[in-house]
Amino acid sequence: MTHIRPALVLVFVAILSMTVVAQNQRAPFQPVTDAMLQKPDPAHWLMWRRTLDSWGYSPLDQVNRSNVNQLRMVWSRGMGSGNVQEATPLVYNGVMYVPNPNDYIAALEAATGRLLWEYRRSLPADLGKYLPFVSINRNLAIHGTTIIDTSADDFIYALDAQTGKLAWEAKVLDYQKGAQQSSGPIIANGKVISGRGCEPEGGPDACVITAHDARTGKELWRTRTIPAPGEPGDETWGGVPFERRYHVGTWMVPSYDPELNLIYIGTSVSSPAPKFLLGGADKKHLYHNSTLALNADTGKIVWYYQHLVDHWDLDHPFERLVVDTVVAPNPKEVTWINPRLKPGEKRKVLTGIPGKTGIVYTLDRQTGEFLWARPTITQNVVSKIDGATGEVTVNPETIYKAQGDERLICPSLNGGKNWPAGSYNPMTNTMYMPLQNMCMTTVVVTDKQDVDGPLYGINTKVRLPDGMDKVGVVHAISAETGQTVWKHEQRAGTLSLIATAGGLVFVGDAEGFFRALDDKTGKVLWEVNLGTSVSGYPITFAVGGKQYVAVSTGPSLVAGSVMTLTPELKPGAGSQMFVFALP
Repeated sequence: MTHIRPALVLVFVAILSMTVVAQNQRAPFQPVTDAMLQKPDPAHWLMWRRTLDSWGYSPLDQVNRSNVNQLRMVWSRGMGSGNVQEATPLVYNGVMYVPNPNDYIAALEAATGRLLWEYRRSLPADLGKYLPFVSINRNLAIHGTTIIDTSADDFIYALDAQTGKLAWEAKVLDYQKGAQQSSGPIIANGKVISGRGCEPEGGPDACVITAHDARTGKELWRTRTIPAPGEPGDETWGGVPFERRYHVGTWMVPSYDPELNLIYIGTSVSSPAPKFLLGGADKKHLYHNSTLALNADTGKIVWYYQHLVDHWDLDHPFERLVVDTVVAPNPKEVTWINPRLKPGEKRKVLTGIPGKTGIVYTLDRQTGEFLWARPTITQNVVSKIDGATGEVTVNPETIYKAQGDERLICPSLNGGKNWPAGSYNPMTNTMYMPLQNMCMTTVVVTDKQDVDGPLYGINTKVRLPDGMDKVGVVHAISAETGQTVWKHEQRAGTLSLIATAGGLVFVGDAEGFFRALDDKTGKVLWEVNLGTSVSGYPITFAVGGKQYVAVSTGPSLVAGSVMTLTPELKPGAGSQMFVFALP
């Protein structure tokens, strides 16, 4: 008879107990309702930024300032292959749903990492011929008993959350029409809301925001971001034929205010970027680089605000924070202020850094009225904003006039701000924003609008601003006063972050470090080197009363760009999911 050591028996029993506990912690599947999405259980992470207001904030506080230095990795798992990795896991009922590159979705036990099911979508072999970065899959949605996503080949589709089997799918556009779907949807009162990038070959009809029924996939409405002849905004294109109006994309994830029933989504630059090639540098070319507020039931644009007439690919599609706050901008730090603001008045605002310029904009979210704005990092493209009207004046020295024109532009086309998301903590009334100190030299390389030519009509080379050697910075900014509470600066570029009720800001960087900062001071309280750029969106969740923190690593366009400015930093290239908890 083989003798088994008592110590090995204890280890075996412990492992078996952990497995049984993990399995027992998953209660019978309860369908996810709109009420649950609008007020999620703190243990769950049910969408891109956990809540429809895009805060990127968790009420969990088991991991906090006093014990975060004890965080340890509890499991890790390799991600699917792909040249861009920017994943946000969802966690519900003890299960983690992970979007991987190339429409590969995995369901894992959230406490152990054990695979429950996987779905691999069959994609057309020629997809890369029509779309530049087909592997991007930033986020998922959950509703009822399904996981819902947008696909690389231009479908909305739903999977059974318990089995991974395809429940329904709905075609949005032909993928040959260039409607890149790099971000997944949100759910607004039973409607699957999604935007997309739109390559020039797709024309204006590829530049659409859509709503689909979350139960069936039936399309409910679609809204173009480029006006047609006779529609409001048509006159802003300087007579450019409708079919040659290109590339006003909505390639990031919207926000939603259930009370106002408004969806907030941002738009990108048009193509080519220099406006002398596209109807005239004096034209607005609506609705590029704008915030759009849409009626969730109809898709009708209720109001818009244009942040910038963009000649340089300084997109404005990033997260809009839905916040109720006293609005009292401090003129010592806030450059542009609406003179009609009443001292100490509380407003329903839309705030954050919506574009690559790194400028904070705060708008009234009911009307779109401009309230205040201020720069953060070095920028030279906005010279002033009229506080009374919100009208933005572009620095005339940065505007191109002809092929061959060269300009120094700050920030670069990778930001400033980019898709790495910031957060808002209601306990501190502070927003935390990951930014890069980057500029670029640019030159116009064409003299015509050409769908087969360079996408933006310019070539660029990134560089640091004069006198700076630190690329990454996290700004903590008061949502009430606009003042900088603290800054955390570092050599490596900073990527996405989240805030928690434990007084922490978790943030990754391009070198591979994942850190916890004190939300009141910016002090580093804990860090770990994960070996590869931390390009995924962090989340935190609880299973069986235990809090976990998760984030993924892998290559991304922003990480790759910032690393060119720090050649001494040499992260690896592996894509991996990491999950941490207290001992």
